[in-house]
Amino acid sequence: MSSNDTDLGQVSFILIGIPGLEAFQCWIAIPLCSMYILTLVGNCTLLFIIKTETSLHKPMYLFLSMLAINDLILTTSTVPKMLGIFWLNSREISFNDCLVQMYFIHTFSMVESSILLAMAFDRYVAICDPLRYATILSNSAVAKMGLAGLFRGMILVMPCPFLIRRLPYCSQKVIQHTYCEHMAMVKLSCGDTIINRIYGICAALFVIVLDMVLIAASYTMILRAVFRVPSKEACAKALSTCAAHACTILVTYTPALFTFLTHRIGRNVPPYIHILLGSLYLLVPPMVNPLVYGVKTREIRDKVLSMFNYSKKLI
Repeated sequence: MSSNDTDLGQVSFILIGIPGLEAFQCWIAIPLCSMYILTLVGNCTLLFIIKTETSLHKPMYLFLSMLAINDLILTTSTVPKMLGIFWLNSREISFNDCLVQMYFIHTFSMVESSILLAMAFDRYVAICDPLRYATILSNSAVAKMGLAGLFRGMILVMPCPFLIRRLPYCSQKVIQHTYCEHMAMVKLSCGDTIINRIYGICAALFVIVLDMVLIAASYTMILRAVFRVPSKEACAKALSTCAAHACTILVTYTPALFTFLTHRIGRNVPPYIHILLGSLYLLVPPMVNPLVYGVKTREIRDKVLSMFNYSKKLI
């Protein structure tokens, strides 16, 4: 072990929370905590319904289960510490814990993008090539796609902790954020960070651009196929099926792109706006996804309603 590794193991950072809004953080934590509880309840309910209802053991719902598990991991790796900062003034975090949190956030953010791409492919096959749907998207194929997304995220983010470990850290130990993320840790270094910056932007652009182009291509072909359908009812059903996924894509990618760009070119954006949006980016999509799919997907909606009706009878 190098002397730098030994020294870094003893380093602690201070997560400041939302700069400029320190006096209001205890109040800001209330809606954030509510969103986290809704995320836990919504995603766990979704997983329970898909697991217990055999009619939902289909590729579309298996991908939805992956999305729910990923969202639970992503929010749980950040929100408890975030609430600790706001309510308990627990701002200190060790260097190694910071690296672990950073790795989880970026890995599972990339996995989320992979799952959304897989779901777009699922809708493309279901609408454009329905006769081969069961053959193309078998259970083994779905599992392989999920594992490929997981390994892609793990491998692309893996160099970041090692690149950060080689950096020297001087007197600056305050992270202007509610959680540890790559660029926030890189900016604290007093050494040459060009390699970290180049790798970070290349990895992020590779995932975002590739996935968004493939998702856009899938939906272009889906829309072309849908509008060729003579039956208005079939056309409306196909569009309704895709609407939930399109909403999820917009909710996920819009704040992600804003957060990514403000780190690089948004010098005039107030820090508290950047931090607030960066925090909401990890909370809003995981909270909204179960609600969107619960409302837009008839099978899930019917199951949830039947659960509520059963609960009322028990009461």
